[in-house]
Parts: sequence; structure tokens; C-alpha cells
Amino acid sequence: MGWRVRAIRGATTVPENTVAAIREAVHELLDALETHNCLDPNEIVSVTFSVTRDLDAIFPAAIARERPHWDNVPLLDVQQMHVTGSLERCIRFLIHFNTPDPEVVIYHPYLRQAKSLRPDWAIPAPTTLTTRSTVQSH
Repeated sequence: MGWRVRAIRGATTVPENTVAAIREAVHELLDALETHNCLDPNEIVSVTFSVTRDLDAIFPAAIARERPHWDNVPLLDVQQMHVTGSLERCIRFLIHFNTPDPEVVIYHPYLRQAKSLRPDWAIPAPTTLTTRSTVQSH
């Protein structure tokens, strides 16, 4: 079977709308992404970051672009649709990437208060990206 496009989702929150708080949260989110997924930035098709309307101190993509090997990754920032009562000060991403293994297990990092968005994914992550045939059920 040939290469396939897959997607990784993730999210986090910040305590305040400051460059420092957003920078820390984006780095923590991308560190979790890279630690638990064997993701080669050269295989990333694109990354879309969304932020809630209460975050405007800095673009998350500008922070991602500072990371090693992310300078040529296509990045886009958008504002998340506002829904009354939804999680505040939230940063999300959607990453599309190419993989030669269409059965690759993906870790979707949901951190801080964003764990509430996908409690089904808020479980311990595998230490490396593996195929489904080698992952044991609990």
C-alpha cells in the first residue's frame, strides 16, 4: 500500500492572553506531539492553528515556525468559531501529514483544560508511534 494522508488533532489552554503564556503552551503542545508521534516535519502537508477570540497576543504559527525543522512547514492561524459557554483561552491544531504506514497509531495531545474537549483521548500515550497490530488493548 502507498503513502496516505492522515491527521493529528490537539489542543491546550493558556491562563492569560500574553505572548509568554501562549509561547509556553504552544511549545508544550508541540513537544507532546513530537515526543509521542514519529512525525517528520518534511512529511507535514499543513498545520492549521485555531485560537479562541480571547487570544490575540501572538500567532501560534509564529511560535511553531521558531522550532527546529518547522521553518518550511505550511502554517495557518484562524480564529475558532465562538460558541457561548465554550472553553476559553484555547489553542487547537489540525495537522495533515503523509505517511507510508496507513495503520500508524496517532497520539492526539489534549493538554491542560483542553483535556475536557476529548476525554476519550486523554489517556497515556504510547512512547513511540506503532502500528495497530503491535498495540495491546487494556
